[in-house]
Amino acid sequence: MAFSREKHSSSLYSILLILSRNKFFYDKIKLPDTFETRIYLMFMHFSIFMIISRKKKVKFEQKSYDNLFFHIENDLRELGFGDVSVNKKMKEFNKILYDILLKLESPNKENNHFEINQVLVSRYFEVLNSTKNTEYVNFKTYFNNFYNFCFELPLENMVEDAIKFI
Repeated sequence: MAFSREKHSSSLYSILLILSRNKFFYDKIKLPDTFETRIYLMFMHFSIFMIISRKKKVKFEQKSYDNLFFHIENDLRELGFGDVSVNKKMKEFNKILYDILLKLESPNKENNHFEINQVLVSRYFEVLNSTKNTEYVNFKTYFNNFYNFCFELPLENMVEDAIKFI
């Protein structure tokens, strides 16, 4: 009896990884270049894709979420984490993704205009704890522009074309 193994697409993951590795975040914003920082940035970009899909009334595929977490789990294992640690980290990352997804948009936004939630941002990035901070302003501008750029893209190409934002 042969076992079939589901293939996991790396397209979404690769794009999110490239977006999270943008030197802008580390040189201009001065975020620490750590595994967690990159995961948080990946989750923010991924959440924007999901928010746009919801606003355009198209369901974001569960397979995309599954593939993202499949690749994160593999990365943790490659970093030397054992089964217990991987399971614990994956639960933690799942909670963080949902926190970011549900709170990324500011509750004080105007009309249909996207605005990032500063309270959420400062929770995951200590260096961005003030709205008067130049780094925060640049970070906010980046994500507002990223949202607007992606919103204009056709949904069927949004993820693949998001890489053109860089």
